[in-house]
Amino acid sequence: MSLTKQSFLESTEKCPVIPEIKNDEWLEALKESDSDIAYVLYGDICTIADIVERVRGSGKRAIIHVDLIVGLSAKEISVDFIKKYTEAEGIISMKPAMIKRANELGMFTIQRFYMMDGFTYANIEKHVKNCNPDVVEFLPAGLYKVMKYLAETIKKPIVASGLTQDKEDIIGALKAGAIAVATTNRSLWDC
Repeated sequence: MSLTKQSFLESTEKCPVIPEIKNDEWLEALKESDSDIAYVLYGDICTIADIVERVRGSGKRAIIHVDLIVGLSAKEISVDFIKKYTEAEGIISMKPAMIKRANELGMFTIQRFYMMDGFTYANIEKHVKNCNPDVVEFLPAGLYKVMKYLAETIKKPIVASGLTQDKEDIIGALKAGAIAVATTNRSLWDC
């Protein structure tokens, strides 16, 4: 069964912490997580299919941050490659063209935004309408107040991530309207 917005929401309701895997050691530790979902933040065109296979072997659904895979370009063909040569169920990207192409291919999509300034904030609603991702992700996770306003505006499920230091950051993001928090902080992987 493919990952849908509904199944993603059900998974994050059960476990609102999504492990972000950034190396083979962390991939091995993924087995300890209660989450059904894992973000893959590393690899290259020669290893990504094997990494996804190992994530799935851990009983998790793999979502690849396509912008971080070495050897893939910022062109839509990279999404075609992920779809054809891996068993990943979705992608994360900051690039609108990548989200649009993944939607065309029937993949689950997460559009990621780094909250750097007011300009970024002002353009998020437009980008979400144009790309229509399944989920929107904001970084860093500690921007609870801004996240609350955006959650009310864009009407999409939100995942918070980036610079998650402690459980207080997770609780704050969830209270602000995030459905989950993705983190590379292994000490916070327990739900």
